[in-house]
Amino acid sequence: MSSQHTSKIFIVGGTGAQGIPIIQALVEDKKYSCRVLTRDTTSSRAQSLLALGNVELVEGTFADEAALRNGFKGCDGAFINIDGFNTGEKTEMYWAIRSYELALEDKGIKFFVYGNLDFALKKSGYDPKFHTGHYDGKGRIGEWILFQNQHNKGRMGAALFTTGPYIEMTISSLTVMTPTIEDGVATWRVPLGDGAVTHVALDDCGYYVRWLFDHPERASGMDLEVAIADIPYGELAAAFSKVTGHPAQYIDTSLEDYWTKGPMRRAADVPAGYNAPAADPSTMSLRDNFTGFWNLWKHRVVKRDYALLDEVRNAKMTFFFVGDGFMSCDSLLQIPASIC
Repeated sequence: MSSQHTSKIFIVGGTGAQGIPIIQALVEDKKYSCRVLTRDTTSSRAQSLLALGNVELVEGTFADEAALRNGFKGCDGAFINIDGFNTGEKTEMYWAIRSYELALEDKGIKFFVYGNLDFALKKSGYDPKFHTGHYDGKGRIGEWILFQNQHNKGRMGAALFTTGPYIEMTISSLTVMTPTIEDGVATWRVPLGDGAVTHVALDDCGYYVRWLFDHPERASGMDLEVAIADIPYGELAAAFSKVTGHPAQYIDTSLEDYWTKGPMRRAADVPAGYNAPAADPSTMSLRDNFTGFWNLWKHRVVKRDYALLDEVRNAKMTFFFVGDGFMSCDSLLQIPASIC
C-alpha cells in the first residue's frame, strides 16, 4: 500500500552510535527527512546531523510526554531507540510503551520502528543466568509491540530492528570487550569460552533501517534481527592480525577474574543505567547485567537468519573469512574515538 510509505521520520536516539548512521542512510538521497529529539541541539553530534540536510533538531528527552507528542506531530514515521543505559531496565520499558502509544495517539504516524535487543531470558528458556537487563527490557517490549501490531496495523504498521554488540566495541575504549595490550599483543581477555558474539556493524544499521522504511508492507510485523556473523574471539584475534599486521590473541577467563581483575572491575557494582536508582530492587548492577550478557554469548543462545539478511543486504561489500561467517574489513578498520 503506497499510502504507508513515510517521508518525515521522528527519531529518538539519533545522536547515539547507532542513530547517526541510520539518519545518514535515511536522508542521503533526500527521500526522507528526519526530526531528531536531542537533549542538546548545540552538541557536536547534533550539529553534525543538522549539517546533513533534511534534518530538524528538537530539544527534549524521551522521558517527557510533551516532547514525544511534539516530536511525532507532523511526522508519518518513527524510529525509537531508547537508551537503556540512561534509564535502566524498568524505566526504559515504561517509556518504550508510552512511545508506541503516543505514536498511535498522534494518528499521523503510519510506520513505527523500535530499536530492539534479543529477549535473552526468554530465548534461554527463562534460565536466570542469562538475565541481561538492557536486553530483556527491550526484548519484552519488542514482543509487546508486535502483539499490538496485530490489532493496530491497519492504523499504524510496526517493526523491530534487533541488533547486538557493535563490532566497533571490540576495538574501542571503555567497553565490556575492550582489548588490552599485553607484551605488545592486543589481547581480548573475556569470559566467552568456546562461544561467539553475534556482532553488528554500525554502518549496516543505516542500511537495514532504511530497508524497513522503504518496504513497510513487508516489514510490518517483522523482527529484523541483524548481525555480521557469529564471531568466536579466537577468530576475531586472528582476523585482526591478518588485517592490521599486529599480533593479537584471545584468552578465555572466568567470570570471577573478569570482574575482579579485568577492566570493568571498578564499575562492577554501579547501576546498569546511570540514572537508575541504586536502591531500587529492580536495578541491576553492571556485574549482574553483564554476567548474563557474557553467558548469552558463551552458550550461543542468540541465533540469526543469515539467509534472510543476505536477501535484505544485497549491496556489495568487501569481506574476509572468519570461521563460518564473514566480517566486513571496513568495520574493523574504522576505529572511532569513542562509542557511546
